[in-house]
Amino acid sequence: MKILWVKAGGLVPPDTGGKIRSYNILRELARSHSITFFSFYAAHDRDLHPDLKNIFDRVVCVPLDLPAAKSFAEMLDYGARLLSSQPYGITKYCRAEVRRSLHALLERETYDVILCDFIFAAAVIPWNWPTPKVLFTHNVEADIWRRHYEVATNPIWKAISRREWRKMEGAERRYLGLADRVLTVSESDRDAFAPFLDLGKLTVIPTGVDVDYFQPMLVEENANSLVFTGSMDWLPNEDAILYFVDAILPLIKQQLPEVSLEVVGRSPSRKLQALAETEKSVRLTGWVEDIRPFVARGAACIVPLRIGGGTRLKIFEAMAMKKTVISTSVGAEGLPVSSGENILLADTPNDFADSVVSVLRDPSRRQRLGTAARTLVQENYSWPRVAETFARTLHDAAISFSRDLKSFNGT
Repeated sequence: MKILWVKAGGLVPPDTGGKIRSYNILRELARSHSITFFSFYAAHDRDLHPDLKNIFDRVVCVPLDLPAAKSFAEMLDYGARLLSSQPYGITKYCRAEVRRSLHALLERETYDVILCDFIFAAAVIPWNWPTPKVLFTHNVEADIWRRHYEVATNPIWKAISRREWRKMEGAERRYLGLADRVLTVSESDRDAFAPFLDLGKLTVIPTGVDVDYFQPMLVEENANSLVFTGSMDWLPNEDAILYFVDAILPLIKQQLPEVSLEVVGRSPSRKLQALAETEKSVRLTGWVEDIRPFVARGAACIVPLRIGGGTRLKIFEAMAMKKTVISTSVGAEGLPVSSGENILLADTPNDFADSVVSVLRDPSRRQRLGTAARTLVQENYSWPRVAETFARTLHDAAISFSRDLKSFNGT
């Protein structure tokens, strides 16, 4: 197949869950299919996107002059787009120059399928173009904003969250309806879209993990140590750590005063940095080149998310390394895991604290949970296996589109 893959926000380095998922699927697809990768993102130094020409047949990059995240300039940009019916996550990327560049590419080249990666690129897709169009959703984005709204205490942030929630809800209904096929990463995401979409348009693409890269490491665990991995400039991750330190960590310390938490991920906010200054049992690493040694040294991994959608790659990565994972139900939402068998799920501060204490005190239980976790992902969720499902779904979408077009034209 000849595939045009359109993505806002860039792809490399693959340092967020969405980028990791897309990068690994694309890399596998490129072994057997022709990929044109079209992306638009904030211009930055040491841009790695031109190097993707070593993987894909064609790479088209449109760097944009965007304000830095969480800056005063971004606040002004948000205010300038306040009256738009579209959510800010779409309007900040989908500029006129991107539409012109994409349209010019489509005038020159013919593709078997156009893949819109995340809804944030949807406003530049020519949905009436005579090529099958597939929308790859990594989350139910409206649900993420709804959960932001529900947990927000700052009145300004609460108002913004509500506004973005409602706008994103409308955008998802619109663009998912325009797509010929919609891909989700979990059954729960599919169920969220089902009330306003034909079920025949929805296909679940399971989350994968590089089981050769994420393997158990022969290093000694640090006693009573916890690890959290994730991009700390993603608000649900920041909220998870603030919640954990405020509501759960004190309960753990009542039983294990020496417990520690290492937060491994890029760009921790000033709020998190201030927290780590006062809470000495919490360490922020910032960006690291390789998370595996940090995960390996931790006695257990935590995922105390209250906000989220899609599926958490960090859980599969830890499981592939035979680590015990303690998560909220939201954190593990959409993953084919079983609490007590290959993961521990806990949704109240007391239950979460008790689960952490129980596994830190019981190495044999950690080993059993970790072994079962590794077996689950190794046998079912490697990236080549996921990419096979992905390619088959794109092929089916192309065949269905061609059949429907012939039927419409009466041929």
